[in-house]
Amino acid sequence: MISKIYSSCVMGIDAYEVTAEVDIGSGLPGFNIVGLPDMAIKESRDRIKAAIKNSGFSFPAKKIIVNLAPADIKKEGASFDLPIALAILSTEDVIDSSLLQRHVFLGELSLDGRVKPVKGVLPIAMALKDMRKEYLILPRENSKEAAVIREIKTYPVDTLKEVVDFLNKKVSIRPEELNIETAFKRSSKYKIDFSDVKGQEHVKRGLEVAAAGGHNVLMIGPPGSGKSMLAKRLTTILSEMTLEEGLETSEIHSVAGILPPNKFIIGTRPFRSPHHTISDAALLGGGTNPMPGEISLAHNGVLFMDELPEFRRNVLEVLRLPMEDGSVTVARVANTVTYPSKFMLVGAMNPCPCGCIILLIYPAVDTLLDLI
Repeated sequence: MISKIYSSCVMGIDAYEVTAEVDIGSGLPGFNIVGLPDMAIKESRDRIKAAIKNSGFSFPAKKIIVNLAPADIKKEGASFDLPIALAILSTEDVIDSSLLQRHVFLGELSLDGRVKPVKGVLPIAMALKDMRKEYLILPRENSKEAAVIREIKTYPVDTLKEVVDFLNKKVSIRPEELNIETAFKRSSKYKIDFSDVKGQEHVKRGLEVAAAGGHNVLMIGPPGSGKSMLAKRLTTILSEMTLEEGLETSEIHSVAGILPPNKFIIGTRPFRSPHHTISDAALLGGGTNPMPGEISLAHNGVLFMDELPEFRRNVLEVLRLPMEDGSVTVARVANTVTYPSKFMLVGAMNPCPCGCIILLIYPAVDTLLDLI
């Protein structure tokens, strides 16, 4: 018997529909997963088996083959645990998968059957309409993040048994609701402010000019003169983020898995300050399945490069094209993804190893790299 349960995966910041197909046949008991799964998905066999048994269901002692279609897209992460488990239960007539054509399931399973949170939920929720799906069933910790998208119904769940009972109409689950305007306004408050800086009037004036025009900045001054403090507070005088910018920024942070647990949408402009030992791949983004780098995490915000001369030359050189295009394309053998990277670049450096008492600022440079 074959059953199908629908899920989704993220490539770049774009989500794609994935179908978990399960076939149970005669033969020696086995559990194989195909469809370009990564190691986390391959290891899910033991998690799924334990979760099904500890949820009060019987695990079939038969030959089980799981296919994650389409087979030519690399899948990674533990978000397919829940759909695979449901597809297996469907073959045992525990649930009827034929009634779930408009449902998408996400979630990692623990050994006791609890559904644990996953990353990349927001871009999946945004893409559900294109997939012609209406219902998203996912971990409770991710429910408010997905509820940002009003066009779909988001159902938060805690355990595998709760999902099965809900699908069999034994229990009811109230869809997650979120007032996006209120949530966005609540998240638009900064913990620091530009007014915290006392003195340095000429520097603050230069930063105000740079912020108004969206110019890149280079600050030169001795240690302790306030360069980092000024840079951290620069985001507070930039124009307020729009809801569209907040969604786009939240989407990138969701894919990277760094969206704060109690912050469902980002309303403040991001500030990223990578260490000067960073590699060019970490700055641009990379990996076998490319993830966003620091310049994409700083999208719609500020990228602060302290101790600028200490950065390797190749790291500085790779900034040219993203700064001009406002996006970065990361090409790998398996796939190619494009991330947005519109940011304000702020550099800081000491005038010389011995230090200096003067703090200078150079606003309105077309590209900071021309000064190096």
